[in-house]
Amino acid sequence: MVGRFGTTLLKPSNAVDDAIPSIGEIGLNHFAPYLINRISARWNADMQEALKPFDLTTAKMRTLAVLSITPGMTANDLALHTITEQSTMSRTLDAMEEQGLIKSRPRKGDLRVREVYLTDKGRQLFAEFWPLMYKLYSEVFSGVSEAEYEAFISVLHKMLQNMSQD
Repeated sequence: MVGRFGTTLLKPSNAVDDAIPSIGEIGLNHFAPYLINRISARWNADMQEALKPFDLTTAKMRTLAVLSITPGMTANDLALHTITEQSTMSRTLDAMEEQGLIKSRPRKGDLRVREVYLTDKGRQLFAEFWPLMYKLYSEVFSGVSEAEYEAFISVLHKMLQNMSQD
């Protein structure tokens, strides 16, 4: 694919084999990790503000969202899917259980493993928050066509796959 530097997305067309472009040549507005971080930071700040009236933290909201889709996950799985440190997830789950938002129970066949589920209260809280979350999500993609959105999602999946390869 011919890109910003002539022959590829990552190297100038006049580069020798081992030369790499400088950050100045790429520019921050064309450096995808920088843009991804800016978008993430803005999304997280907007989410934190929106969560205040619901007395939720980002980790709790993400846990509610993930469990609404995939009930019965373990604390380790939840930490991975909510992008939360394991120790933070353990404290979050303890607090959520005290609030009556989740319940945990031993896995059938392996009592050492505990699975986490939403309670009716947790499901209701997420249902109350979801319309606001969806509104913010929709605003982020305002003016983006369906084709652009699908291409964007495809690229993100390719990037994730590239990053999971050793």
